[in-house]
Amino acid sequence: MKLNDKVVIITGASSGIGKSLAYECAKRGAHVVLAARQYVTLCQITEKLQQEYKIKALAIQCDVTIEEDCKQLIKQTLTTFGKVDVLINNAGMSMRSLFKDADLKVLKTLMDVNFWGTVYCTKYALPEIIKTKGSVVGVSSIAGYKGLPGRSGYSASKFAMNGFLDSLRVENLKTGVHVLTACPGFTASNIRNTALNSEGKQQGESTLEEQKMMTSDEVAKIIADGIENRSRTLIMTGQGKLTVALSKFIPAFLDKMVYNVFTKERDPLLR
Repeated sequence: MKLNDKVVIITGASSGIGKSLAYECAKRGAHVVLAARQYVTLCQITEKLQQEYKIKALAIQCDVTIEEDCKQLIKQTLTTFGKVDVLINNAGMSMRSLFKDADLKVLKTLMDVNFWGTVYCTKYALPEIIKTKGSVVGVSSIAGYKGLPGRSGYSASKFAMNGFLDSLRVENLKTGVHVLTACPGFTASNIRNTALNSEGKQQGESTLEEQKMMTSDEVAKIIADGIENRSRTLIMTGQGKLTVALSKFIPAFLDKMVYNVFTKERDPLLR
């Protein structure tokens, strides 16, 4: 399924992977609906996309933690374009705090954004995607395969997202709907800058070496290819593939490896 002339909804589209996905899909001829809380930023992006790629783009202010916002996102898309071909559930948030130190509201916030945001948007888009035999995409994480220290709420939300998408995929084996779980490795984006600390405040600065990571543009290209190829799962880095394999075959060894990796963060939570 080529993306040319398809209607693609992208949540969390104001920055990072979501913004890169907007450009990548538009470059391939798709009409894009950009959803996020930052409405002014979305409007600026949609204007640039329309001018540069001569496609139609729509900005919709949407907080994915609010079910009604997600319902209206799909409704406004249908009013403008009359169909939905692809929903990319990209809106996401991370954290950095040991569980023993974290306020429980941090974990609830991550579940609301990462898991429930995906569920709400998919619930209202699915009837239309069944009509077009289109795609539901979840931008998940390797943290959805292996629990990461200091990211208990993030890992839990991504495990939940992966399970939801797996169930959805099996339920739609005969409907023609394509379900893609996309799992980038560490990506150079603002997700760690906006990660919540133990008190639920943004940490403000990444503790990892961003310059050594995949770029959001590289991730967006892989996801767009995955949609067009109707891939089932995308594990995007060698480190990610190794992590998934070790979690199946020698999980105790992987525990020690992950522990050691996270002791090398700046200002590490583990010593």
